[in-house]
Amino acid sequence: MYQMDVLIQGFPGKSVCHGGLGWSTVSLLRGAGRVVLVDVGAFGVRRELAKQLRAHGVDANDVTDVVLTHAHYDHAVNFTLFPNATVWIGADELSWAASQPPGFNPLPELYVRELNVSPRVRRIAGDEEFLPDLQAIRAPGHTPGHLVFLLTANDVPVLFTGDAAKNRAELQCGAVDASEDHAQSGESLKVIWRTWRATPGTVLVPGHDLSMRLDATGQPEYIGERRAAIAAWFSESIETISTIDLCCEAGFGPAYR
Repeated sequence: MYQMDVLIQGFPGKSVCHGGLGWSTVSLLRGAGRVVLVDVGAFGVRRELAKQLRAHGVDANDVTDVVLTHAHYDHAVNFTLFPNATVWIGADELSWAASQPPGFNPLPELYVRELNVSPRVRRIAGDEEFLPDLQAIRAPGHTPGHLVFLLTANDVPVLFTGDAAKNRAELQCGAVDASEDHAQSGESLKVIWRTWRATPGTVLVPGHDLSMRLDATGQPEYIGERRAAIAAWFSESIETISTIDLCCEAGFGPAYR
């Protein structure tokens, strides 16, 4: 059995004027003598990640394994913060990422270079159980070697989909917002749905959204409550802060307080 906690709640949106938002999900698994992080987030979550680890009684040195769905910066760069962890990533994913020249894309070139040479890194062949009761499943499209992970140790399985299924909208409509290969992404969504439906009650943890389960009609329903906001200084004093709520439904506009 593993205890599963979502440390960083992914957000189903992107910035309009300032590039990628990069708010991805970070999950913590504890059990079988291991402390595992599934994806580790981007630079912007470091303070909150440290806070959440402390709140759960975990020191960075205690983490035994970092499991990466793919190599994009918002999921991968913080692997450097866990010096004792074995880092697991798809073999096809790392080969592809390491072969890409520097470009205007989400690959963090210097971090990929380190992943490619680090003795702490273990390459996963798709569709294998690489940790006790944690199975990798090939889900290419968003990136060529993207993996999703199925935890079967618990009475209720957990499916970590990374950016193969970033949010509920992608799951429901069968199309994705960003992909290296949209046709492959569509097929990967079908694999995710088959895996999700295989065991009633399975919890799905997406790359950029709240966790979900299937309701009685087979539709995704959220578990928990979304929390996301921005504090901004629009006045002439740093003591006057406008908080912009990012959790409102489309069409209702931001809430200020």
